[in-house]
Amino acid sequence: TGTSSGFGRRLVEIALARGDRVLASARDPSKLTFPSNPSLRTLALDLNAGFAAIQAAVDGAVAACGWDTVDVLVNNGGIGLPGYLEEGGSARLMQQFQTNVFGPLDVTNAVLPYMRKRDGTVVMIGSRSAWRPEIRVRAPLHALTECLTVEIAPFGIRTLLVEPGAFRTENIYGQHFLSPSTHPADFSTGGTARDIPDYAVTRDADIAKFAAPSGKQPGDPDKAARAIVDVVRGEGVAEGREWPMYLVLGTDADDNIREKVGKVIKDIDEWRDVVRGVGFEPDPKGQAPVANGHAVAAPSKGEEEDREEKKKRKSGCIIA
Repeated sequence: TGTSSGFGRRLVEIALARGDRVLASARDPSKLTFPSNPSLRTLALDLNAGFAAIQAAVDGAVAACGWDTVDVLVNNGGIGLPGYLEEGGSARLMQQFQTNVFGPLDVTNAVLPYMRKRDGTVVMIGSRSAWRPEIRVRAPLHALTECLTVEIAPFGIRTLLVEPGAFRTENIYGQHFLSPSTHPADFSTGGTARDIPDYAVTRDADIAKFAAPSGKQPGDPDKAARAIVDVVRGEGVAEGREWPMYLVLGTDADDNIREKVGKVIKDIDEWRDVVRGVGFEPDPKGQAPVANGHAVAAPSKGEEEDREEKKKRKSGCIIA
């Protein structure tokens, strides 16, 4: 998905050059300007259309291609709507969730039946922003991918979560930071955004900070796209290496992830006595553990064995 520019366009070009057959999608197919190629088909696909419409589009396109199976799905399409959570509110956040989380899930669910016939690979293009305090809503996509990995592994289907840093792709900073001057309709009567004067102190600095990297990003998108294709095909930089569930791309992504993980570990270490001090205390006489003055029945040997057996099994994900 999202093949009119950026990583999506480059992935299509590289896959075709390596002999793959490609079904390239975009919300507006007229923006797909690839040279004519017998191995290329295009598809109009709106990530916000809902599962029924997406499934119909995928089924029709796969049938038109004459395919029985799909080997690789790349969920690349998405949007970024920068702004403050309090001013943008849940409506603006839901707009991003629909395109960046629910849309990719709908596409994946539409394609999985074609992969279960044999095997396949689902690639999710995430972002290092999932590891930073940014409103890019990529963190839910990362969690979704981790859950999906467990559920579809028994069918021989792999997942690859790509976490790129800042790359010099087209239109990556095309959206303006939410403000009354750039989005007057959103802040007008009937709009969903709220103008909160307290944020005027930081807004100008954040707008400048958001726009500053444009055209100066350290990442080369051509190199990144080649690395992704290498990993999926098991060649080039990936030859002879174990499959990575996470593919972090870019020195800035590397730094951001290590910084976040370091902060989490630091808090765990500093609060270790609290972290590990909330369990039941064993009775020194070997009796049942005691909680709030009441004895807690100890599991029988059979129950303990059953628990150990369940631990060995792969767990799925529960929606509650």
